[in-house]
Amino acid sequence: MQRELALQIQKDLKKKMVFLGGPRQVGKTTLAQSLGPPEAYLNWDYPEDRKQLLKLELPSTHLWILDEIHKYKPWRNLVKGLYDKHKSQHKILITGSARLDLLRRGGDSLQGRYHYLRLYPITLEELKSDKQSDLMELFHKSGFPEPFLGESHIEAQRWSNEYRHRILKDDISSIETISNLGDAEHLLLNLPEKVGSPLSVNSLREDINVSHKAISRWLDIFERFYAIFRIPPLASSKLRALKKERKHYHYDWTLIEDPALRFENLVAVHLLSQVHHRQDTQGEDLDLRYFRDTDKREVDFVLVKKNRPISLIECKLGDQPVSDSLKYLTKKFPDIPSFQIHLQGNKEYLSAEGIHVLPARKFLSRKFTAQWF
Repeated sequence: MQRELALQIQKDLKKKMVFLGGPRQVGKTTLAQSLGPPEAYLNWDYPEDRKQLLKLELPSTHLWILDEIHKYKPWRNLVKGLYDKHKSQHKILITGSARLDLLRRGGDSLQGRYHYLRLYPITLEELKSDKQSDLMELFHKSGFPEPFLGESHIEAQRWSNEYRHRILKDDISSIETISNLGDAEHLLLNLPEKVGSPLSVNSLREDINVSHKAISRWLDIFERFYAIFRIPPLASSKLRALKKERKHYHYDWTLIEDPALRFENLVAVHLLSQVHHRQDTQGEDLDLRYFRDTDKREVDFVLVKKNRPISLIECKLGDQPVSDSLKYLTKKFPDIPSFQIHLQGNKEYLSAEGIHVLPARKFLSRKFTAQWF
């Protein structure tokens, strides 16, 4: 399948280089190769390609696709020279593992010369589908291309079980120095059990018996390497809301066993994908939050624009009554749309409080439009 981001990459390449980042095995290389002829693709991990790059013997193609080039220590200077000298005749697309995003922050020699785009797991909106069967395939297999496009749920599960180990052993360990690798792996393997609730570093510290500083550092590393992402609570003068503890989710939602929490995680990835797409392609000041107050009222997601709520979203597994917490938050922000979406239910109506109740397949298949704001 052709990824939706392909059109944006082609548009941005007309003006600057494009850096394509995102989680490992999300389809970055496949997408990049689809945009040019085979000879345009050079991978630093291949000895012959590496030799070409070091000798500056690049193909005569209009597009140069440089994969894993960031593994070369002075890669920024190499790329800067190529771009400055050849930008009128050759376009440059740089892809790599999650480390590309981390390493590009290490200096500003390329500032103003590239657009950074993030590719995330396949979503229902990207599939251009509102079919329940497609949503359930995503629910059971994840949105990573290899397991999603495969025929077997068993093979998808095997892929998922191996995925976290590859992140830790291949990506993180090659850059970060972690002395207690076993404890870090223990943390990573046990995080899926804590999806859906504010993540307490103190509680994790007690579970694993390491320092608060170590847990905080490992969580930051996991997030930088796209193993997890975290969303902060909504802050507002109208609310007695929590201000510190963030919730976390996994890009591979099949790690979550509880069906309701897996569905919440799937929705989180769908929302994050659209938020970051709008940030990367439109420069919009959008973000994703959640709501929880001192009375333990909680709403799963709040879309925020310029630090102001623009949409409220609550997730339910089936046709359940409208959440009291969502009703409460809707009263606090009556002029923005509120949604309660369900994975397995069929009901679709507008509640007395003005809350849109509808199947998730219909909600998640939409792009962000005025209906959300």
